Amino acid sequence: MKKIFVLTGEPSGDKLASTAISKLQKDYTDIKYLSVGGSNLRKIGIESIFDLKEITYLGFTSVLLNIFKINKRINQTVEEILKFNPDILFSVDSPDFTLRVAEKVKKINPQIKTIHYVAPQVWIWRKGRVKKIKKFIDHILLLFDFEKKFFDEENINNTFVGHPLIENNKNNKNNKTDINNFIYNNKKIISIFPGSRKSETNVLLPILIDFINMMNKRNSNYNFIFHATEENKNNIVEYIKDKGLNNIDVISDENMKKEILINSIFAVCKSGTISLQVCNANVPSIIIYKLNFINFMIFKLLVNVKFANIINIINNKEVIPELLQSECNAKEIYNSVLYMLKNPEIGKRQLEQCNQTLKGIRSNSSSSNEVATILRNSLVG
Repeated sequence: MKKIFVLTGEPSGDKLASTAISKLQKDYTDIKYLSVGGSNLRKIGIESIFDLKEITYLGFTSVLLNIFKINKRINQTVEEILKFNPDILFSVDSPDFTLRVAEKVKKINPQIKTIHYVAPQVWIWRKGRVKKIKKFIDHILLLFDFEKKFFDEENINNTFVGHPLIENNKNNKNNKTDINNFIYNNKKIISIFPGSRKSETNVLLPILIDFINMMNKRNSNYNFIFHATEENKNNIVEYIKDKGLNNIDVISDENMKKEILINSIFAVCKSGTISLQVCNANVPSIIIYKLNFINFMIFKLLVNVKFANIINIINNKEVIPELLQSECNAKEIYNSVLYMLKNPEIGKRQLEQCNQTLKGIRSNSSSSNEVATILRNSLVG
């Protein structure tokens, strides 16, 4: 029996991995799996050697404060992978965890094929990682076509598979989810994406609740729906339950989230790849993000791009408004959202530019199908 170890480091990677592996499971039922994963991999029957929350940290200082815990988990993971002895170590995103594990595994057992999905963002910082990756990654799978040149230069085997968040979902009309419970009193929906990590949501939730209070004082004609992961849903629910707000819902079901987003008039998104899904759903948005001062200063020293959002980085201009650090406050979010709602032509222009950008980075086929094919061929090979 062939074996694959699926290695993720946070909920977004868990989601990407599960989508690809579920495609592989349809064609091959005789593959044994083990993982470091979360709720999405559990749903398709893949056990995790420990809870994903134990290694999900945000920011440089959080990592430093938990360095001994992280190193312990890295060594434990390496030990479990070697014991499992997979044909493929399939690592997904979270390079500071997954690639450190892959490097150690490859050094001890070079026979294990290493395939990494979601290239480290070397175009933003730490370009020197490419040379290092070459030593222990057999095949790297890219979300964006423009990343190829960085890995081609070092002759690293790579494939552009596209981003699953911007696939053309032709079957959406046949897979509608009932969201009537969230559309009541003729209120319009504003989707809120507060991040997948608890450390992110803990920073952003107080700001977002203050923003919602401001919106309610002006106009109570909106329902605010938080898009959560299974891992952070309870954290959000606990935070908002005593805030006296009756126009907030929290959802974690993936089909529900897609349907809610499509029916939203606006979205407030934590900086990250989720903004691609928002653009793909044709919903105008703003980007928010906040780090503590020390993390932000370190980040500023290391990055070599002007923007936080991938759409803005590609266009080298602010297509989607970014409210970062001191600008990430309730008043600024309120002003930005209100301004765009009152001037729909601005949102329309934003979406036109976003759609044009997505055309240039969307793969011709399904990303998850591409990944599943590469895994299957690697097993056969």
